[in-house]
Amino acid sequence: MPPLITREEALRLGQLEDRAQIEALVERAWSARVERFGDSTDMCSLVNAKSGGCAEDCGFCAQSRFADADTPMHAMMEPEQVLEHARAAEAAGAHRFCMVTQGQGLSKRDFEKYLQGVRLVAQHTNLKRCASIGHMSVTRATALHEAGIQRVHHNVETASSYHDEVTTTVRYEGRLRTIRAVREAGLETCVGGILNLGETREQRVEMAFELAALDPTSVPINLLNPRPGTKFGDRELIDPWEAVKWIAIFRLILPEALFRLCGGRVENLGELQPLAVKAGLNGVMMGNFLTTLGAEPAEDRAMFEQHGLNVARQPDNAANPRPDNRSGWLAGQTPDLVHEFLGEHDRGRASAANAGDGGQPALRVRLWDPSTQLRYRAKRARQSR
Repeated sequence: MPPLITREEALRLGQLEDRAQIEALVERAWSARVERFGDSTDMCSLVNAKSGGCAEDCGFCAQSRFADADTPMHAMMEPEQVLEHARAAEAAGAHRFCMVTQGQGLSKRDFEKYLQGVRLVAQHTNLKRCASIGHMSVTRATALHEAGIQRVHHNVETASSYHDEVTTTVRYEGRLRTIRAVREAGLETCVGGILNLGETREQRVEMAFELAALDPTSVPINLLNPRPGTKFGDRELIDPWEAVKWIAIFRLILPEALFRLCGGRVENLGELQPLAVKAGLNGVMMGNFLTTLGAEPAEDRAMFEQHGLNVARQPDNAANPRPDNRSGWLAGQTPDLVHEFLGEHDRGRASAANAGDGGQPALRVRLWDPSTQLRYRAKRARQSR
């Protein structure tokens, strides 16, 4: 679907500063969102499956070896670890799960381990499955598809005219090649970027219309959380009303896209997060992020429920990659593997209790937590650019 506003109108809306006018814009974006998606939601969670030591120089990222910052480090997770995090995400209410690795590609060994993790998540959960592993060929994208991935995340990060200010080692055209390869393999695309990297308002509009031309299924919006020691580490947080305004503008430019708010939302938006939901979001990244903490899943669900949106599970084992928990959307329901798994353990616990040993907790899961599950290695010398 074409944008609901022109570039000229988007630029004019981008100049708004009066809060009453921004609230009117939010209502307009809310109407567009409800018209196309009803009360459905699309909540996502991720795991940082391989972290640290990235060879790229993206100015926002503490994982870059060019950053003068402590680097979060761990090797590729074992497939069973990935499944543990997936089960935790599903138990917390996520509808989809993204397995993320640092850098612009994986070794053959790491890629095979990654595929094994994907297969386990596909077999043992009802989660929709997303991959984020940097640049890839059609061959690798096809292998992801065959393993059970449905959507690939690969951000453009910013407008093409500002891209070289963000990174000099990752080319904009290379990002587009990966997006084309993903489509050729029959996968959906998840393409977004980061606001407040120093781009102008005009460049924000430029990025939104470039995304509209790419027509991704999903658009994640990140708000810069300045990390000390990175190129953009000394930037101020974006004004929360400014952030809400741009979420609404992006919604009107990409009316059919699934919008989710990801990194930096807690730090930048604070108490305005519920208003950001009304500005057109389909979901948020629940739980924690790659190297920083997020919000409690219950708080995230409540933000959507207060607007009358449905955050119930989507027990279709990802048969429909679009949001399918809209009221009355499913003609039937397939077995819910989470409830089945819990039920088996409940029965086992009851038997154990009857036997007099008190039993054990049915399911112990923990969301991805970078504060406890990453180790940090301080750089002794920053790599020269």
